[in-house]
Amino acid sequence: MFFSNLFSKKNAILGVDIGTANIKIAEVLHGEKTVLNTYGIVNCPYQLGGKNDELAVPAMAKLLRSLINKAGTTTKRCVISFPNISVFSSVVELPRMKDSELNAAVDREAKKYVPLALSDVDLAWTVLAETGSNLNMQKVLLTAVPKQITKNYLQLFNLAGLEPEVGEIEGLALIRSLVGNKPINCVIIDIGARSTGLNIIEHGYLRLSRNLNIGGETITAKIAQMLNINESRAEQFKKDFGVNGTTFIPDAIRPILNIIKTEVKQLLTIYQSQNKEKLDKIILAGGGAKLPGIAGFFEDLQVPTELGNPLQAVSYNKNLAQILDRYSSSLPVAIGLALRKD
Repeated sequence: MFFSNLFSKKNAILGVDIGTANIKIAEVLHGEKTVLNTYGIVNCPYQLGGKNDELAVPAMAKLLRSLINKAGTTTKRCVISFPNISVFSSVVELPRMKDSELNAAVDREAKKYVPLALSDVDLAWTVLAETGSNLNMQKVLLTAVPKQITKNYLQLFNLAGLEPEVGEIEGLALIRSLVGNKPINCVIIDIGARSTGLNIIEHGYLRLSRNLNIGGETITAKIAQMLNINESRAEQFKKDFGVNGTTFIPDAIRPILNIIKTEVKQLLTIYQSQNKEKLDKIILAGGGAKLPGIAGFFEDLQVPTELGNPLQAVSYNKNLAQILDRYSSSLPVAIGLALRKD
């Protein structure tokens, strides 16, 4: 959300999700129907999470440019996301006031939550819709991105020939593609290659967000270490066995998943201490959500757990259903970004 322009009348929007191990894109056409026009995924060994990562910008731009050409995208206009590991976000409660007064109030609150000087970050805020009874208070989502990272992203998209119109955090895109307009309470667990994002959603709005520096690659490396095999074979074992059965593979996986589960429990404790409403479901997303048996692993939390499906939010060519099903768990952020209309 570092900058935002009103969309033009053109109806194609490209969502670009730069993850910790790959780049995902999804182009959505907005009209009478919301249609997934094309998508693409490419492995990316580079990072844009720190100051020194600017050296990787040209190489990443080349990868992104090649990806959009192969996918056959029709627009340069895009909505982009920042990696959770690089974004500081928090939901704060403030008295209702005019926007002109809210700017100053947000700056004061941001100093309590952002561990950097405000002069070094791009700060954005969004007032969240409320369903509570206290009409004198409002919840505000604060988002801060280090300016160096903003600079790197702008250079990347410029070199790739794209025109970013909005930048936002991954949690908002996940809500758009996996929850939609449903006013439900849920946890979205987004298991990526090198990190896992945890998002608590209340009445369809983001309330709490956490990031863990573990993911699918952490599990693969653990299996490789235990069995003394290369990571390619370990990756295949992970996909074949997952958390199911009583073999040594689940024994290697469970301790890592327990770290995620423990953090989810802590978030639920925080949420339930502030709210009396029940949690409707846990939604799994990201490439790690395809791990066999992973939904059952969280059943002791006594909350229904399901694999998120971003394709429910769009129409698409049914002849592509089989291949889309294979990759859909990796696309919720990209699709959610492309679904943004304002």
